[in-house]
Amino acid sequence: MTARSEQLQIGVGLSSMGFLLAGLGACVAILARDLDEPTGRLALLSSAFAVGLVIIAAVGPALLRSWSIDVVLRVGSLVCAAGGALIALAPVYVVVVVGGLCVGLGGALLVLVAPLMLHGPTAAARLSRVNAVASAAGILAPLTIGLVDALGISGRVAMLVAVPPLLVLATVKGPDVVPPVFSEAPTGHAVGWTVGLGWLRVVLAVGVEFCFVVWAVARLVDSGLTLAVAALLGSSFPIGMAVGRAIGPVHWRSLPPVVIGGSLAIIGTLLVSLLNAPALIAVGLVIAGIGVAPLYPVTLAALVAMPGLSPTRLAALGALASGTAILITPAALAALARLVNLRLAYLITIPLLLALFLLSRRTDADRQAITTEPSSSLPA
Repeated sequence: MTARSEQLQIGVGLSSMGFLLAGLGACVAILARDLDEPTGRLALLSSAFAVGLVIIAAVGPALLRSWSIDVVLRVGSLVCAAGGALIALAPVYVVVVVGGLCVGLGGALLVLVAPLMLHGPTAAARLSRVNAVASAAGILAPLTIGLVDALGISGRVAMLVAVPPLLVLATVKGPDVVPPVFSEAPTGHAVGWTVGLGWLRVVLAVGVEFCFVVWAVARLVDSGLTLAVAALLGSSFPIGMAVGRAIGPVHWRSLPPVVIGGSLAIIGTLLVSLLNAPALIAVGLVIAGIGVAPLYPVTLAALVAMPGLSPTRLAALGALASGTAILITPAALAALARLVNLRLAYLITIPLLLALFLLSRRTDADRQAITTEPSSSLPA
């Protein structure tokens, strides 16, 4: 199977998952209404997804020793499809949480194999392109959910749109890809420190992204919009994400791409937080989406390319980082919103981005130090 076919396979999987993830934020408000549950309790939907990521991070390397990448891709697609169907049709709260867990488990398997299928010197650019398509699919989620809900049907039924392509992916033969084998370096202080910083960068990048994914629609509702209109305008953030990932990582002089993208994200955050006009909030979401877009592909590609551990273990660490971020940051924003309000709570993303800036500079310096150590093993 050619590299183009591999990119198509994982692109279909991540696009379907992107639709489900982008729909989670809109579905939180709709599920709260449908099931007569507090909105804060439905925020556990993202936590269930995160738990799935953490579980797969723990067992992922063992799975990849027992299963081929093809099998992992197909199983992940099937489980993710089941999760989307449960969220769309669940009659009670518990079933919704199970659906979120299934999306997390299945989606984590897709996330696990993506960097292994798209490895190499152009990994960051290829991951950005695939994630750009996923972000474009994510644009459709709040739009479709808002339109369906405006017709008098529960908008969450729109989550079923992602199920057929996932089922097709689960039934066709996937790529015959062998994970790249990097020689293992002795685990030393420098190696462990650099891998740890790389992992933390992914946590920060994903944490910022999911603050917007989970709470963008709620922020628009908070500005006075109806639920259906807020769900439609909620597409502003995935639109920005799609544009940003289509552009790809931007390099300018000596500034890392995460600093350039993160600076745009800060500008967008300030618009979302400090202004209360829905149109300006939507503009802020677009700007934030453009800025946030390259953060995850760049930090994940850098983590998987690090010497000292196999790419399979590093990909699992990437899934663990995503799960950790999704468990902590949207919940932290919700807790902060209870103390102040959602507008001010959104400012939590700014210190996360500033920390990412600092770690980007430190990680680059540490990686250069490791590559000069005689005991370090580099990719073949």
